[in-house]
Amino acid sequence: MHESILHKGRGATLNARSARFDDPSRELDGDWRDAQPLIDEDVPPPRTTTTIEHPRTIITRNASPDVPFDRSINAYRGCEHGCIYCFARPSHAFHNLSPGLDFETKLFAKPDAPRLLRAELSKRGYKPATIAMGTNTDPYQPIEATHAITRGLLDVMLEFGHPVSIVTKSDRVLRDLDLLASLAAQGLTHVGLSVTTLDPVLARKLEPRASAPARRLAAVRALRDAGVPVAVMIAPIIPAITDHEIEALVEAAAVAGAQALHAIPIRLPNEVAPLFRDWLATHYPDRAAHVMSLIRNIRDGRENDPEFGSRMRGSGPYADLLHARVAAARRRYGIEGRLPPLAIDRFQRAGPQQLSLL
Repeated sequence: MHESILHKGRGATLNARSARFDDPSRELDGDWRDAQPLIDEDVPPPRTTTTIEHPRTIITRNASPDVPFDRSINAYRGCEHGCIYCFARPSHAFHNLSPGLDFETKLFAKPDAPRLLRAELSKRGYKPATIAMGTNTDPYQPIEATHAITRGLLDVMLEFGHPVSIVTKSDRVLRDLDLLASLAAQGLTHVGLSVTTLDPVLARKLEPRASAPARRLAAVRALRDAGVPVAVMIAPIIPAITDHEIEALVEAAAVAGAQALHAIPIRLPNEVAPLFRDWLATHYPDRAAHVMSLIRNIRDGRENDPEFGSRMRGSGPYADLLHARVAAARRRYGIEGRLPPLAIDRFQRAGPQQLSLL
């Protein structure tokens, strides 16, 4: 048995490790089949530590047909926001750490990221395309205030005229409004704010160290006022927990000035499913079974569907109803599905600072 402990300011109630990276049947994109048991361990104190990581390269490539980008950068591993539903949690198994509390408390930072990015963009054969930030862990989680790696990366993007998209749950993004506005003026950036619920009490349970929903919506307005294209993502929609808020969330996004909005039903890759089930049993024991039944309904009878084409959307009547409600609300409030693509014709291999030295 795994002991569930509710820590104030943390999302996960479990801290078991997984051996899934030794599993030859694992999915290549991070949706893992249940193959090996989790291993019990003592739950460590919920204090945040940061380890410095020195990777050789910083751009990660992907060939997924489900996402509108083929490359991304993650300045950090792990995420202090502690969102219980986060599909990136299993990535901590790379370090033989738990996708539970370890993911929220044992973080990794990559301070060499701006230097590595500059080196990669300077390569003669490099061809520009939008680099996505915030695809795995949040680029504006609390430790960014100390390390400022995201800001350093944006400096390099601006130097090279390179397009970059950002997804975050933090109003800390406004710290970099100067860089973002400069990039946006050249058609080189847009920002997505993920807003899961308007209820601050629920938000503290779901995503305990992310910015409050009202602050995220205020950031949407500030970005829009500064000329930065901005979208809101209702991600994830959680049946019987947040799905009743769909129309209110779309309206709030429109009032805040969002130019686009899209939504994704909850995904529960292998190690995330037991964490989420335990979270439900802790916070909503009266409806836990109903929530999981609805999730299986939109995931073809399973807790997770790893298949391309359906994993980001779900399937079946209930999933169709969720998307129909989102589409109807978008039409009602005049919000598009996605922001337009970013410019790639501004790219110059030698940035202005480098040219001045020649």
